[in-house]
Parts: sequence; C-alpha cells; structure tokens
Amino acid sequence: MTYTSSLLRLLDERGYIHQLTDAEGLDKLAASQVVPGYIGFDATAPSLHVGSLVQIMLLRRLQQAGHKPVVLMGGGTTRIGDPTGRDESRKMLSDETIDANIASIRTIFERFLSFGDGPTDAIMVNNHDWLGKLGYIELLQEVGTHFTVNRMLTFDSVRLRLDREQPMTFLEFNYMILQGYDFRHLEKSMGVRLQMGGSDQWGNIVNGIELARRMDGVEVFGVTTPLLTTADGGKMGKTAAGAVWLNEDQLPSYDFWQYWRNVDDRDVGKFLRLFTDLPLEEIARLESLGGSEINAAKVVLANEVTALCRGADAAKAAEATASATFAGGGVGQDLPVFTLPAEGIGIIDALVGIGFAASRGEAKRLVAGGGARVDGEQVTDENLVIAGGSEVRISSGKKKHGVLRPA
Repeated sequence: MTYTSSLLRLLDERGYIHQLTDAEGLDKLAASQVVPGYIGFDATAPSLHVGSLVQIMLLRRLQQAGHKPVVLMGGGTTRIGDPTGRDESRKMLSDETIDANIASIRTIFERFLSFGDGPTDAIMVNNHDWLGKLGYIELLQEVGTHFTVNRMLTFDSVRLRLDREQPMTFLEFNYMILQGYDFRHLEKSMGVRLQMGGSDQWGNIVNGIELARRMDGVEVFGVTTPLLTTADGGKMGKTAAGAVWLNEDQLPSYDFWQYWRNVDDRDVGKFLRLFTDLPLEEIARLESLGGSEINAAKVVLANEVTALCRGADAAKAAEATASATFAGGGVGQDLPVFTLPAEGIGIIDALVGIGFAASRGEAKRLVAGGGARVDGEQVTDENLVIAGGSEVRISSGKKKHGVLRPA
C-alpha cells in the first residue's frame, strides 16, 4: 500500500517493515499525532551487540519521523529470560549486575537518540518498576485469564524448545505473559500505541495487542523487522571471534570498524539503508559501484556506522589505522596490542595472547595453513620465536592485524 505518514514511508523506504498488525490504522494514527512507540531490550550483558542495532535504528527512525521512542529495559524480564531462539535456560543474574548492565547499555542509546522531556524526546523505562510490584495472585486473576495454554504452546519460542526436547522452566513459560503485560502497562501509563521488534517477536507483540484490547478496549499496533542475515546466510553480528559488541569496553572501535569494512559486497546497499542516515540517492550510487570500487562504499559504511555508535573521532582513528596498516604497510594506532617479553615469545603463544587464536591447537592450525605472518612474512615454523626488544606486527590472514610491543 501507499503510506501517507512520514513514519511508515521512512520505514518502508529503508527496508525495516516485515509485518504490520494493522497497516492502515497505524498509518492513519501516525499521520495525525505523535505516536509513542517502544522496543524491549533485556539486560543480560553490559552491552548490546550488532544483532540489536536494527532495533536501535528503528527507534531512531521513529524519532526522525517526529514520534516518541520509548526504550524499555527488561530489568524485570531479564530475571526470567526470553526463551525465543534459545535451546537452554538463561543464567540468573543478580539485581546489582542487571542494574549495572542497564546503566552501561543506556550509553549506547544516548548516541542514537535524543533524550529529554519534550513530546518527541526519547525516554528509558525499566519494567522491574511495575513487574516487581505485581502480586502473583493479582497477575493470575487480572492477566492469566486472557491467555490459554493451548495457544501458548503453539508459539515458536515454546514449540521449538519442546520439539527439541530441551527443558523449559515454568519461569520462562511466563515470559510472554509478562511481555504482553508490559505493552498494556505502557499504553495505560504513558499512551504508548506501538510496539516494534524483530520478526521472532511477532507472537509476543500480538499477545500484548490482544491483551490491551481485551482488558481495556484499546487499539494498539505492532511492527516487526525482517530477520536480518548476511548475504552468505550467517547471523547478523556473529563472527568467528564472537559477538560484535556496540560498547567500546567490550570491543575496540578498530575491530568494530573492521566488521563493517569487511561485509559482503552484496550487503552494502542494505546495510547503508538500515544503519546510516545517508540519503537514499547517495546509497543508490554507492551500491551501484562495481569491482574494487565497492570497497570505497564499504569504507563509507564503516565510517558512518562507527561514527553513529562510537563517535566521529573513533571512526576517523579506525580509518587511519586501516590505511596505515593496509595501504602504507605500517602499524596503525588502534590495532590490538600484546606485550612482547624481553626474552621474546613463541609464535603460538603470541597468536593466542593477542586473541587471534582461542587455543594453542588453533594457533598451530593457523600456522600450518599459512595464515600467520610476522611483519608481513608468512610463518611456516610453529616453533618460531619472535625476538624481544622491538615492535613487531603480527597478522592472522589478510584482515586481522596486531602489534607485539616491548614492555
């Protein structure tokens, strides 16, 4: 359909829309008033990773279109754990750890959203503030009557776990009830009319919409984004080295920049639309580049995303490091560093120490496969000892570089 609201036109043009509960109704609402919309994030770690970035950008687009983003931190639901996409129960975290994680995660959102008291300023709320006060009997009487076990068992988050004969605790089984209650509470307390999320959250979003309708007779809406995978079928934000964290403390800016610089050629246009504010005309020009010129578009992508997430200075430093390392053959300032002992160090220990291999066995396989280099020279002897006393560049393959630096 042709959208009349700037919100849905923006989301459609940029490729965010997968499912809408009522496209016409939401379009009409967004064209006539400021719509508060929310996305929930659990606080299981001090940082979110790249897999959450499309949802963060979705909140950014909501604000850019003149509406109000509500960041819901799951201080309450983190204590339970979302079973969606999981094969095992989540480890329980202490209250202190959850609170510290929320404080750390907030710094990410402050780069993407404008917070304040205005009608379109973002706010962050914590569902522990209301779920923590909800009595069990009250929950059963007020909310439980609107959910049937028959229907809950059909939800993918439950069915897949049961099909795999993986245990699901009663605690986790309640997650979808509490998430539905979140939507109802946010609508009643601050007029939130829209919940957004990934396609795997469709069932949970619909639950909240039905709960608000049954309990309060209120019409609210849902939007989900497509399941985001890379062109080679991989999961967004996952690499062989682990998660691509958004916070600097969990992942250096250079490594973050390199993740975007090294994306598949086929993903450049899609990622520019989803993760940058570049005009669509400029994105069309960049994704049309062929051959080696596409690398220039990847540098633009890396710079734009890193500037948004880490700041312009971090993006400039990362690009300068890449230029010095790859083009100039030098040693950039942002490369990972490992202390080089005065007596020297074996190549295997160096590869493990700097993080290019998770174990000595993996490091040996890297050397045997011709992937290890010292100062640009391929290493063929796993017993090589790198002499101490001077700075040395060490590499794994063509894209991972680091520095061995004397103490």
